[in-house]
Amino acid sequence: MTDVNDPEGQSPLGEPEEPPKRGSMRFQDENTAPRELSLAEQRARRQALIEENEREAAESEAAEVAARKAGTKRKILIGSGVTIGLVGLIATFYTVAKPNEVTAVCTDGSSTVVADQDCDPAYLQSQGATYNAGTGFWVMPLFLGGGQYRYNYGGSGNVGSRVSGGSFSAPSTHSNVSTKTGKSVQRGGFGIGKSSSGSSGGVSGKTGGTGGTGKSGGS
Repeated sequence: MTDVNDPEGQSPLGEPEEPPKRGSMRFQDENTAPRELSLAEQRARRQALIEENEREAAESEAAEVAARKAGTKRKILIGSGVTIGLVGLIATFYTVAKPNEVTAVCTDGSSTVVADQDCDPAYLQSQGATYNAGTGFWVMPLFLGGGQYRYNYGGSGNVGSRVSGGSFSAPSTHSNVSTKTGKSVQRGGFGIGKSSSGSSGGVSGKTGGTGGTGKSGGS
């Protein structure tokens, strides 16, 4: 039996082999070495890594900027709250500290309005008058008529007429007291108070009380 060489492109049985189909995939086994990247692929990979790093850095910087802005906003809000609180506190203090303005009217023992000079401690003392702390009257000497004088606080009236309203009790030291002519009787304010009374004589008295007659009356 003679050997017969198989023609090229035929199987041992004499049948022609089918050519590989187009689009078919070839798989590498675990022993196959990976293909090295081309220069273009290497450049593309490096560029992708650079872009990824830049994106992450930009996101991190944006987060830091947002955190700083949020912190600054909180500080501004806190500072604004503190400022508003201080302004309110100062406004309240000045409202409380601002003294009341009271007008004093000089009256005689019959509650008739007389000249402011008749209630001026300096003038009264120069005339030899004495102060009665019990009644609140300045009492002139008998040889000068023995008139009695004191301030009415908050009342009104013209010289010669009976005082209307007000009180013969001196207001608190938180009040500024002055006459119609602008003469200061008492300076008041928060924590301070100075009256024309004191060692030279008081200016207060019992409300609505009368301690005698007028200038021409006796004591």
